[in-house]
Amino acid sequence: MNKRERFEAFLNNQPVDRVPVGFWHHFVSFHDHYGYKEPEIYNAVVTGQKKFIDEVDPDFLKIMSDAFFGHPSVCRKLITTVDDIAGIRSVGPDHEWIDRQIEYVKDVCAHAGKDIYKLYNIFSPLQYIRLRFEEYDEDYKKFTRLFRENPEVMERAGWEIAKDINVLVDRLFAETDIDGIYYSVQSVQDPTFDHAMHKKYVEPLDLEILKTINRHSDKNMIHICGYHGLYTNDLTWYKDYPAQIFNWAVHSEHVSLSEGKKLFGGKPVLGGFDNTPGTLLYSGTDEEIRREVESILDEAGTVGVGIGSDCTVDMDLPVSRMEFIRRVAQEYGAGR
Repeated sequence: MNKRERFEAFLNNQPVDRVPVGFWHHFVSFHDHYGYKEPEIYNAVVTGQKKFIDEVDPDFLKIMSDAFFGHPSVCRKLITTVDDIAGIRSVGPDHEWIDRQIEYVKDVCAHAGKDIYKLYNIFSPLQYIRLRFEEYDEDYKKFTRLFRENPEVMERAGWEIAKDINVLVDRLFAETDIDGIYYSVQSVQDPTFDHAMHKKYVEPLDLEILKTINRHSDKNMIHICGYHGLYTNDLTWYKDYPAQIFNWAVHSEHVSLSEGKKLFGGKPVLGGFDNTPGTLLYSGTDEEIRREVESILDEAGTVGVGIGSDCTVDMDLPVSRMEFIRRVAQEYGAGR
């Protein structure tokens, strides 16, 4: 199979010559994830993404949105109070935050070519707030503190950001060659927010963006973001989300690919490896990696299953390690 045939079969829960393998990493530091206006940062992301395509030759491409993690209204000043949250507003359809993403994605798509599926990374509206607080401000309690203080104000801010995300999605499909969206979601990460709170304040925002995404494509992946055992999600809250592929933190949620495939109604799933530095993906021997891949596929099967990781891998993960995992998957497929 060529890349598009393989990924199409994976999407449709059909047999493949080998399971698709997908890993990705950032190209700039967390602090620079908000620097699209800085030429040095923007160019580092563009150059890094193209280099990744050339060196890794991935089975499918997740286009990283490094430099665009912060919605402009969240980045204009240091937010510390609920009143500051109340000031978050849509920036409108012609803002450079949207224009530059279109420019970037168009450039990367042209470099990748038409023979590979391309998914662009977009966050849920509330994640654009959380990420700015945690990665840039380095305040890991602010998001949940302000959410507890006034969830209605936080929700309204999310709806303002959602207006711009919808415009971004519409323009991406109209003006670039992407095939789908890699949509990253996360629960509030506070024990006081139960499923009822999630359904009231978070889920409607997620479904609004997914509605726009699905209007353009049925080749989208949802990433339920958990990592390092510190950020966890109840996967049952997402089982009815209208996405075509599901990716989650197997090692943080303790839900295997096989179990998750059942939970998500048999839809295609991708993952399997812990992305935390120092774990098997980085330090394991080739034989240990081989056994892990074979174990994942023995349990989950090869139909509608892809090998990847819980979340973004470290920039230092060698290309040779990704190539080896792909080779093991090829040998596994040939041996069936």
